[in-house]
Amino acid sequence: MNTIGKFALRVVVLAVIMYLVTRLVDGIDVLGNEDGTFGATGTYLWVALLFAVVNSIVGPVLRLLSLPFVVLTLGLFLLVVNAALLGITAALSDRLTVDGFVPALLGGFLIAVCSWIAELLLPLEVRG
Repeated sequence: MNTIGKFALRVVVLAVIMYLVTRLVDGIDVLGNEDGTFGATGTYLWVALLFAVVNSIVGPVLRLLSLPFVVLTLGLFLLVVNAALLGITAALSDRLTVDGFVPALLGGFLIAVCSWIAELLLPLEVRG
């Protein structure tokens, strides 16, 4: 599978994960656009694409800057970084709402765990 196909599959899987997170965590909502071309599904795909872009651009910078805290907390601070990335995505999109730090922390944790499971089951690795 080529790089673009893997990235598209990763975005689709992330959209499914976002759907699950919005159903499991109170305080995280995606406002579906029923009048759009793809309806609510397109909204979840848009939010997943935006989160993937934020995670690939801002994520490494945040992880590098927070490296002392990550080492000090034996990696638990990465949950805060994931929550911050989810909050940044919500700030950039008018379709994703995150109502505070605790829902962002739980959502970031669930996204990380579900993404890890999906990477074990599917060929989602984009880098060669």
